[in-house]
Amino acid sequence: MNTIPNSQGLVLPGNKIGILVIHGFTGSPVSVAPWAKYLNQLGYTVHAPCLPGHGSNWQEMNETTWPDWYKCVEDSYLSLKDKCDRVFVAGFSMGGALALKLCQIRGDEIEGLLLVNPSIHDRRFILKFTPLIKYFIPSIKGRMVTDVAKANPPKHSYGRTPLKALDSLRKLWRLVERDLYLIDLQVMIGYSINDHVVDPANSDTIIEGIYSVDIREVIFEKSFHNVALDYDCDLLNEQSQIFIQEVLSGQIDRGDDYNQRELIDAEFDSIVSVLSLDESTPNTYLDELSRNNEADTFTPPNPKWPIFDQIQRASFIAIGGGVIYLIANQFTEFDIYGVWPGLLSICAGVASLIWRTAKSNDDFDDGATL
Repeated sequence: MNTIPNSQGLVLPGNKIGILVIHGFTGSPVSVAPWAKYLNQLGYTVHAPCLPGHGSNWQEMNETTWPDWYKCVEDSYLSLKDKCDRVFVAGFSMGGALALKLCQIRGDEIEGLLLVNPSIHDRRFILKFTPLIKYFIPSIKGRMVTDVAKANPPKHSYGRTPLKALDSLRKLWRLVERDLYLIDLQVMIGYSINDHVVDPANSDTIIEGIYSVDIREVIFEKSFHNVALDYDCDLLNEQSQIFIQEVLSGQIDRGDDYNQRELIDAEFDSIVSVLSLDESTPNTYLDELSRNNEADTFTPPNPKWPIFDQIQRASFIAIGGGVIYLIANQFTEFDIYGVWPGLLSICAGVASLIWRTAKSNDDFDDGATL
């Protein structure tokens, strides 16, 4: 069942300049359609794919993972590259994380990167329990069904957040944030100061972590998260047009630091090329280097897992059950006597664990005398 009307991907033909536009988590191409169509009106060839599991229902999305979404993005990029001489990548929200991932891998082939309220992390403590909660609760109510200041926006996303998919997204975030330094192309990054879905601190993290020389910031003051459907849509379109035209005309480029990096890479290649790689000799320089590295490698010990008695296992079960109850009470309508059953279960489990551990230590003779 398709719960998002008009959610099919967009393939808009144009000239030899291509732009890949990527939508966000639980969203659909509807959320970026005005942006994509404006860029196409400028003459550019635009692809805005509908990512796997999106544009249908949250149950279907829960069967997909971030590699599925990334493969769709990369396939769309390759299709666009076959038609165009120069390609830009644009990403909104989670689409920003996927765009960054694509540029981390194929940055040398891409002209520029446009980001709108990109997400690469969520520091809320409760999300640390996602790997556990997803096995008991398939979805929770979305933080915002639609985060648009403008009245009557079109339906473009699910009303619930599938937790298995969310856990996979968190894995993508970690990889993208870790490898931000690989981004060295021209970037336009826009963010809303009143975003209720993605913390604007995500944009700060990207700006501080990437290696790009030219980073253009655009601040959206009148819009919430979904800028392309909101009051600042015209500002987004205008700044995107200016950025793309300046990159194409050469007014902004990767700068001296990028050229310096190319020089360093060339010097490294020249050093490697003079090393003896002749397999006819018994030992090569690389063999010796590998052997030395193996000799210097520290092999960590492999300690055995501790063995818990019945009381300790029951204590852990009580603590885990209490945590699960509190989470279910927080995110669902499941309620017995408020939060008290969960708190009591956790407290009882912790107390029993402390008591059992202390009792074990009582049998230890430390040699003290009275």
